[in-house]
Amino acid sequence: MVGLSIPKDLFKVGIADTLGNAISAGFWFLIAALLSPEQYGEISYYIGIAGLLSYVSLIGTQNVLTVYSAKNLQLHATFYFMSLVTSIACSLAIIILFYRVDTVFLLFAYVINTLAIGDLLGKKLYSSYSKYVLIQKALSFGLGIGFYFLFGVNGILYALALSYAMFGFRIYVGIRESRVDFPLFRSRIRFIANNYFINIIGGFSAQLDKLLTAPLLGFAVLGSYNLALQVVTMMVAFSSIVFKYTLSHDASGNQNLGLKRLSVLVSMCITIGGILLSPLIIPTIFPKYVDVIGAIQIMSVDVFATTIMFVYTSRLLGLEKSGFVIIGFLIALFVMVIGILTLGPIFKVLGIATAFVLSTSSNAIFLVCASRKIR
Repeated sequence: MVGLSIPKDLFKVGIADTLGNAISAGFWFLIAALLSPEQYGEISYYIGIAGLLSYVSLIGTQNVLTVYSAKNLQLHATFYFMSLVTSIACSLAIIILFYRVDTVFLLFAYVINTLAIGDLLGKKLYSSYSKYVLIQKALSFGLGIGFYFLFGVNGILYALALSYAMFGFRIYVGIRESRVDFPLFRSRIRFIANNYFINIIGGFSAQLDKLLTAPLLGFAVLGSYNLALQVVTMMVAFSSIVFKYTLSHDASGNQNLGLKRLSVLVSMCITIGGILLSPLIIPTIFPKYVDVIGAIQIMSVDVFATTIMFVYTSRLLGLEKSGFVIIGFLIALFVMVIGILTLGPIFKVLGIATAFVLSTSSNAIFLVCASRKIR
């Protein structure tokens, strides 16, 4: 029975993430076809701001919630309360600096989504996770396209924020199931703080490329780069699914080595496919973005590097050895910034793509070495 339950649960997560990523990718590919590279880049810029500040707001990160839910530690209400209070402070910063109410709504949407997903995965409620993810992705597609035609480009971010509203129910459930418990929070402060910094550093690594590219090279280059990033996000979907599944099991002592090896093998095949197929597909579907072909070929290598990073991050977090993960993300962030500032002005979108791959690869190499040292 145990052997049968693992693929069944993985199938639920896999179907939800695969279909969800397909819907999300379809939405953004359609939006890219409708907009100019400059408009697409501007939307990506403000999404990056909301995404970055959501990482700052999340005192209870998705990985912490997953690990502690798996260990049945009742810290949900504490994390929810502290994260939402921090979100209010970050929203004020957005209004003061950018005068963007839509970005504020998107910030809160990202926060409640991450909190709810961490709780669902930690409790191994894979069926509920699948329903929430698929409904949200369907809403983002329908509302996003509808709001675009009704209100123009400015309606897209409001539509995205609204698609996450249902995750508020999970926050309400979590508050009812537990209470704010600062003593328990303080007793786990080291692991929580380490993961908070991991989250912030990872958030900077994920969003800083967008926030640096726009002022350095303009919205048009950012639009092209972000389209390449959307393609690579689809390519790394399988590895992301495996990570979401294995983290709670690593926290429970089950390493799932066979599944992790399979994810590495699949990622190698996807990397090769991305390099070979992108010159054939992109000119047909996105004639305005032919300059992203080389970027996609370069960034395809990131699929393999990200898979290695996921495998060892899951193992280290399951052992609550989060300090190594922090160092890995710091290395990746440093490499990303240096790469964008040096390669970006010279090679434009190809330089940003190269910096992206070097950043993830440096993180993966460090985590492999750290894991072997622990072993």
